[in-house]
Amino acid sequence: MKKSLLVISMMLALAIAAVGCATKGDLEEAQAREKAIAAKADQAAQDAQAAKAAADEAMLKANEAMTRAEEAEKRANERERIADEKARIADEKARIADEKAKKADTIFQKSMKK
Repeated sequence: MKKSLLVISMMLALAIAAVGCATKGDLEEAQAREKAIAAKADQAAQDAQAAKAAADEAMLKANEAMTRAEEAEKRANERERIADEKARIADEKARIADEKAKKADTIFQKSMKK
């Protein structure tokens, strides 16, 4: 009985050792998977950096466009102000011309009565 118990325990120990050990092929396969994962991670990091650079460039262009738009708006407002001022001056000149025309007509009417 001691002998059979010893044989059974040896077989059990051998089975556990055989199942728990990794072979050289298993180790190489795990290393290959690790390298593949590392390569994918590096590629993902490079892609992320490229995307960030593209986003930064787009933001810079958007800011430049916004600055140009603001400057164009300022110029348009200045032109509108100048046009309004010219219109006001033209209205004033027209009013003065109307007054002079009325004065001249009044003087002409008085001279015709005499």
